[in-house]
Amino acid sequence: MRPLLKVFSIFSSFLLVFFACERINSPLTSKTKYVRALTSNETELVSADNRFGLKLFQQIVKSDSQENPFISPISVSMALGMTLNGADGSTREAMESTLELQGLSQQQINEAYQSLIKLLLDLDPQVDFRIANSIWYRDDLTFVQEFIDLNKLYFNAMVQGLDFLDPASKDIINQWVKDNTNGKIPQIIDQIDPVDIMFLINAIYFKGIWTYQFKEDLTHNDLFNFANGGQIDCRMMYQEGEFEYLDTDKFQAIDLPYGDGNFRMTIFLPKSGATVDSLILSLDNNLLNRWLQSFSVRKGIIEIPKFELEYKIQLNDVLTLLGMGIAFDPYWADFTKLYAGPENAFISEVLHKTYLKVDEKGTEAAAATSVTISFTSVGDEFYFKANRPFLFMIRENHSNTILFIGKMSTPSLN
Repeated sequence: MRPLLKVFSIFSSFLLVFFACERINSPLTSKTKYVRALTSNETELVSADNRFGLKLFQQIVKSDSQENPFISPISVSMALGMTLNGADGSTREAMESTLELQGLSQQQINEAYQSLIKLLLDLDPQVDFRIANSIWYRDDLTFVQEFIDLNKLYFNAMVQGLDFLDPASKDIINQWVKDNTNGKIPQIIDQIDPVDIMFLINAIYFKGIWTYQFKEDLTHNDLFNFANGGQIDCRMMYQEGEFEYLDTDKFQAIDLPYGDGNFRMTIFLPKSGATVDSLILSLDNNLLNRWLQSFSVRKGIIEIPKFELEYKIQLNDVLTLLGMGIAFDPYWADFTKLYAGPENAFISEVLHKTYLKVDEKGTEAAAATSVTISFTSVGDEFYFKANRPFLFMIRENHSNTILFIGKMSTPSLN
């Protein structure tokens, strides 16, 4: 386990939405320009997204064995927010509950996303921040027009039909993702299956320059300590000055601004005897907001490592554990507000990819979330694809004698 890198991961993911909390009155934030107050719907949406993001990350930490999970909650919630416009009945209720959006009407949710996107994009001219949404559909099928119109209007989604049987369609979608993440996520779709009918994709790109940059000549070789006692070489950045700082019995924390100060990276470093996992799993949105409002300006020294990481996760199982399993059910999912054909539409995959680089100048981050909509086959048609472990046997048909039997888990390329 790598505590500091893991803490970086969660809180750099959330820095895109934490501007909603009260700004602390200090010399370090004097550059922050005036930003209009959030509307009541925006406040509800930011709170919902943060609650969803925390529980999503906590579930990933519990479920995923990778050492450096790094997600963008706002990217996942936006991709699913677009999808929500096509859900109905118990499927919509399950998605709203998982996304923490209960109590808001469809209109309120859409309007809040629309205005929040605009606010985020206009927030800080010193920070390169981009949000893009797109919908790609199979051009030989007809979809519910209201679903398309809602996502165009409120999510500014680019909508395009493609021939999903053409191998070039995958490349077109991936090129859009690459363009809208400044090349940091070159691919989100590995293949298009015959039962896939739509991809709903969100892409986010962030590049922020530290308000107070680290001097490269002070960066030095050091050791990074693992929770199990091991060590690894790293390049440690160094800076002295006044910083927003918080010290509790469980952790130390610093709050580092980018550009004009509206975007920030908040780093929580567990103290001896505490673990980063226990800190993450203890979080809720109210506790986090109390911590963020408790920082004060202190003089000190900070050292943080330079690092770069990429992360990828399929979120089907995690989202099922969080309560929206019905949306993945081929027969019980209800997306009739999206597609009203004879087949039944369902979410077959939610895929999330991220990128992060932290150095002396600042931080570069990108995220892409793809929601794949597929449908069940009808009539005499079926679709069989052995793309997961399977049992097999060789037998004699007359006597039904099994000659060989095996399980295929990892096929070779030979």
